[in-house]
Amino acid sequence: MSHEYESGRLNLPFVGISTFAKAPYEPDWTRINADVAILGAPFDFGTQWRAGARFGPRSIREASTLFSFGHAGAYDHEDDVTYLADTRIVDLGDADIVHTDTIASHANIEAGVRAILGSGALPVVLGGDHSVNIPCVAAFSDQEPIHIVQIDAHLDFVDERHGVRFGHGNPMRRAAERAWVSGLSQIGMRNVSSTAKVGYDDARRMGSDIVSVRQFRAMGADAMLDRIPDGARYYVTIDIDGFDPSIAPGTGTPSHGGFLYYEILEFLDGLAHRGRVVGIDLVEVSPDYDHTGSTAILAAQLLLNLIGRIFAPNGSTGLEAGCAGLAT
Repeated sequence: MSHEYESGRLNLPFVGISTFAKAPYEPDWTRINADVAILGAPFDFGTQWRAGARFGPRSIREASTLFSFGHAGAYDHEDDVTYLADTRIVDLGDADIVHTDTIASHANIEAGVRAILGSGALPVVLGGDHSVNIPCVAAFSDQEPIHIVQIDAHLDFVDERHGVRFGHGNPMRRAAERAWVSGLSQIGMRNVSSTAKVGYDDARRMGSDIVSVRQFRAMGADAMLDRIPDGARYYVTIDIDGFDPSIAPGTGTPSHGGFLYYEILEFLDGLAHRGRVVGIDLVEVSPDYDHTGSTAILAAQLLLNLIGRIFAPNGSTGLEAGCAGLAT
């Protein structure tokens, strides 16, 4: 019987401090030494209906401990790859949020992302409502151009509504205005949208490729990947309401008819092989609307799998490896 995991503390998921994946906590943002840096952005003042995403970062961190048994990475038998074995992750805690002050709060989020980029680590931001994407993208102003890949039920391309330009309905419009954003792939839009027709017209005029869930399913993940610039620097923004509320009810604006887990995991796996993912945010987890905790678990599981694939050596995908195994 092997005892390779029997040394040191057992450190079960329900033991200890809930940093993301039980990674080391680094409160000094001038001392980031890692491949991946996690930053919480517990801001939800941009919400137009159900608030609560300010508790998203805390819930995602706690859920992530489920996947942190302290083993040497995470083995995936379909891919025949051990992910995250040598990936250094640190948790920076949260950007400071100033209640009722969007501009100051966003500035603090931007400062955190800039610190991560300055260290050479991959920024992974836990929202918060989708407005936190605005300061995240702003932090890339002195970087090479980025292509935005958005998973979402809503287009979020409102220019201004009653004077509001920095709420959770505005981030993709603000991103499209940035000189360093080369284009947007907006995936998952469906049903009644918070963005009017003029917003869709503006998005396409400003360089967006808009694909609904039904269109995605009809073409498949590979065809969707073919629509995204090859070899680009990708910034991935994931609104948890892009998933169907049957698996992700804990969000402020749920929309039926959404994605299931493997649809997006296989797409993100392909994206990580197609170019370089240089930034990630996952937003709109509102844990109080899901007392099972399933939404936060989905968020944590998706992020850990995406991080694993970004830093894994190139190899066969799960489908290729699985089919090869079945053939023998």
